[in-house]
Amino acid sequence: MLKIDTHAHYLPRDWPDLARKFGDDRFPVIHHTDDGRHRIYKDGKFFREIWSKTWDPQERIDDYARFGVQVQVISTVPVMFSYWAKPHHALELHQALNDHMAETCRSHPRHYAGIGTVPLQSPRLAVQELERCMDQLGLQGVQIGSHVNDWNLDAPELFEFFQAASDLGAAVLVHPWDMMGAASMPKYWLPWLVGMPAEQSRAACCLVFGGVLERLPKLKICMAHGGGSFPYTIGRIEHGFNMRPDLVATDNPRNPREYLGRMYFDSWVADPRALQYLLDTCGVSRVMLGTDYPFPLGEQEPGAGIASLALPEADQSRLYHGTALEWLGLPLARFA
Repeated sequence: MLKIDTHAHYLPRDWPDLARKFGDDRFPVIHHTDDGRHRIYKDGKFFREIWSKTWDPQERIDDYARFGVQVQVISTVPVMFSYWAKPHHALELHQALNDHMAETCRSHPRHYAGIGTVPLQSPRLAVQELERCMDQLGLQGVQIGSHVNDWNLDAPELFEFFQAASDLGAAVLVHPWDMMGAASMPKYWLPWLVGMPAEQSRAACCLVFGGVLERLPKLKICMAHGGGSFPYTIGRIEHGFNMRPDLVATDNPRNPREYLGRMYFDSWVADPRALQYLLDTCGVSRVMLGTDYPFPLGEQEPGAGIASLALPEADQSRLYHGTALEWLGLPLARFA
C-alpha cells in the first residue's frame, strides 16, 4: 500500500549565511565540524544538531524504505521562518530553501512532494513567493507558522495570503513555532511538550473564530501534530462558544465543532488512544500520515501509530495516502 508522510522536515546541507550578510545573529546558520557534526546556531548560540538524513535525498529514501513508506512531503524546519526579519531579507532565505526543495522533488519525483515557505511578515511578498512555488517550482503548497509575530492567523493583514492559497488550491501546513510562554518555562523541554500543542490550538481557534475558514471554504489547511490540543479540547471550546457568545462568537456565529470537518490533521499524536480519538472526532477522511521526521519528538517508526489500530483496509488506505493526495491535489499516478 502506498504510504505518504505529509510531515517530513528537510533542509539543504548549506544555506545563505544571512547572519553575516546582514549583521544579524538571529538568522540561523549551519556549522559543519571536522569531526562530522552538523549544528545550527541562532542568536549566536547552539540551537540544534542535525544529521545528514536531514538533507540527503537517497539516505532518506533508504531510511523510509525500512518502514514501507515510499513518499515524503518535505517542508522546512520552523526555525527558518524568520518572520521577525526584514521582509526582503527573509525572502532571500525562503527562496533558497524553496529552490533546493524543488530540485529534490524534480530529481526524485516518485519519492518526494514539497511544500515551500514564505515570508508572512509581508503578505504581499508571501503571495508572490506562494505563486512562484506553485506555478514555477512545481511545489504543492506552503508551510506556515502558528502565528506571525504579533499577528494571529485571524489578522486582517494575513487574509490576502489565505485567499491566494485558496484560489491556487495550495496545501497549507500550519506548524507550531516560537512557542507561547517559552521564557517562563525554560526547564524540562516544556516549550515543546506544552507550548507546541497550545500553539496549534491557538492557530486553529483563530482560523475558526476569525472566520477565515468560513470565508474561504476551499482553503486546504492541515494542522500539524494532530492539531495540537485543539481536537482534544473541542468540548471546552464549544462550551465556551455556547455559554459566552458575547466573547467567543464575535466574528463568526458558527459552532467551532463544525470546522473539524474542514481541516486536515496529521496522525502524529504519540499515543494510539489519542489517534483513535482524533479519527472518531474528526473522521478518517480528515487525517493523514505525518511523522515530524527526522527529529526525536517525531514518530520513530513512520506509520506505526496507524498500524497499531488494526483498521479496515479502506481506512488504512485513506490514512496512508488517500487524504494526503486530496490535500496535495495530486493523482495517485504521480507516485506509481
